[in-house]
Order: sequence, then C-alpha cells, then structure tokens
Amino acid sequence: MVSRSQPTRARSPEAKRAREAAILAAASRLATANGIRSVTLTDIAAEVGMHKSAMLRYFETREEIFLRLASAGWVEWSRSVRERLDGTGRSEVPTRATGGPHIAARLLAESLVARPLFCDLLAHTPLNLERNVSLDSVRSFKLTAIAEVEAVGEALRRVADLSPEQAGNVVATATAMAGALWQMAAPGTELRRLYETDPDLAHAVVDVAPRLTDILNAMLRGYGAGGGAA
Repeated sequence: MVSRSQPTRARSPEAKRAREAAILAAASRLATANGIRSVTLTDIAAEVGMHKSAMLRYFETREEIFLRLASAGWVEWSRSVRERLDGTGRSEVPTRATGGPHIAARLLAESLVARPLFCDLLAHTPLNLERNVSLDSVRSFKLTAIAEVEAVGEALRRVADLSPEQAGNVVATATAMAGALWQMAAPGTELRRLYETDPDLAHAVVDVAPRLTDILNAMLRGYGAGGGAA
C-alpha cells in the first residue's frame, strides 16, 4: 500500500494532468488562506501529500505553480467581466447612454476585489513569479494575459468611447492597481488589525473597491473628455 505522503508517479498523460491539477488546487488553497508570499514548495507538497522531490517532476519551482494559477485567473476573470459587460444574465446592461463608463469602472473594481487570490497573484507576478521560471513558461503566461486584456478591452469599448489603446490602458490599470491596493490593504493580517485599531494609522486603512472604482472612473472620464476613440 502506498502512503498518502508517497503517491505513485503519474505515468499516463491523464494521470499527469490530474496530479498537476491536485498540486495547483493545493497551492490555491494555501495561498488563499495565508497569502502567496508565505507558501513554500514544502507546504504545497505536504498539502497534496507528496515529497517535495516528487512534486518537482510536475513543476520546477513554486513560481511556476503560481504563474500557472495566474494564467488561469486571467482567463476566469476575463470571461466573467466580459459576460457582465455584455449584460449576460442582468437586467441592467451598461451602454454609453446609460452611464456605461461609471458602471464599467465599478464592475471592474468589484470583480477584482471578489477574487482575492487573483489580486495577490497580480501583485506577485511581475515581482517574483516571472523570475524563477523558464522562458517558455513566461511566454505562455504573457500570451494568455495579453489576449485577455484585449478581450476585456473590446468589451469595454462597447460601453465606453475608447480607442483600443485606451481600453487596454484601462484594463492594465485596473489589474495593476488591484494588485497594489490589495497589498496595501493587507487583509487578514496583523498589519491590517494595527491600522484599524490605531487612530494615528487610520489613513493607512485601504478599502480597495471604492478606491479602485474612483481611479478607474476618473480615467474613463478623462478619456471621454479628451474626445474618446480615435
């Protein structure tokens, strides 16, 4: 009998994919609960019930694991945002004539805040996750992220008067600021509790959704005032 800590090596393509999925799920659980920076390869191996050396047959580094999660996060977030911008399943369909830009700003902000792990990944991707992986892994991730930025940008252009470049800038700003503000907000940490209990640090308490909505709203208004799409 094989113990939980020593699973057999996946030999078929299907078994290999299943093992990779289990590793990704374990990393996602740990990062959601504790934050990406605190999760090690050893932690992930223990969570999935493998030796660290065995797990390295599937992913070379912890950064590769989290970069794969970031890629999946882009795809899932993009699909959700595009569906909402297109009014799928909603009675309120944002258009240029019905406050589309403001609705879009709020929707982008709220959709990101609803995905705490994705926000954490967005912050760590350029700082760490692209640094200790193969160039092929970086290329694959970048192509996915670029494609999803363009897809969300196209959906934005249907509700706001934006050029393709402006729409891409809005999406890039939304995701970059979500990652940065999420780190500043420090949710669920001792830092956050310190900010909330010390009156002298009240200014350090960051409420991400309204602040990000305000930033994106100002950006969209500025583009609109400048004449919109070329």
